[in-house]
Amino acid sequence: MTGPYRRPVPSTWWLHNRAYFLFMLRELTSVFIAAYLILLLILLYRLNAGRGAYESYLRFLGAPGMVTFHVIALAAALFHTVTWFNLTPKVLVVRVGARRVPAPIIAGVNYAAWIVFSALVAWIVLRG
Repeated sequence: MTGPYRRPVPSTWWLHNRAYFLFMLRELTSVFIAAYLILLLILLYRLNAGRGAYESYLRFLGAPGMVTFHVIALAAALFHTVTWFNLTPKVLVVRVGARRVPAPIIAGVNYAAWIVFSALVAWIVLRG
């Protein structure tokens, strides 16, 4: 006996369905976030290494390619956040008494918290 039949699946299977494509695109955003976090860790290391090392790294980050990367990373982070907040009501069932809280309210609370915390961080960073 040779075993069960396994139908061959092309490597582009996720391109044929919009939902699968968006899922794979959302998962791809983690690559940009990971790269950004590596750059952030290097920044902290350079900050600890002294003023000269820190300033040279800031010049590196100001290069057009790095600015482009940061714009792409920002777009990836925003896409991931929006899709995650829209998925939350599907995986998190909140009940008040016997009634289920509507999905737009759950997503809206996430967006409201995002706006509040973003405003708080902007206020802390920009006030000084």
